[in-house]
Amino acid sequence: MQTASFTGFIRTLFYILAFYYIFKFLAKLFLPLLVKKVVEKAGQNFQQQQQQPQGASWNQTQTNDEVIYNTKKDKNPRETKKVGEYVDYEEID
Repeated sequence: MQTASFTGFIRTLFYILAFYYIFKFLAKLFLPLLVKKVVEKAGQNFQQQQQQPQGASWNQTQTNDEVIYNTKKDKNPRETKKVGEYVDYEEID
């Protein structure tokens, strides 16, 4: 069985601190760039979604004169819990 040495503890502590500060430094450099790319991509997706339904629905309404109404409910009504019969008791004096 090996015993822990003071130099091993200091070396491990040094590696943990070095990793922490290197990660912190790299995050400051690359995180703003990553966030900028994500925001730009979300903006592009938003613009595509805004443009696509308008053009697609306009073409569809011109070629298709049929109107379909969906009367089916999406949610089924919940059943009430039936625990048992209700018995009405009267007090006798």
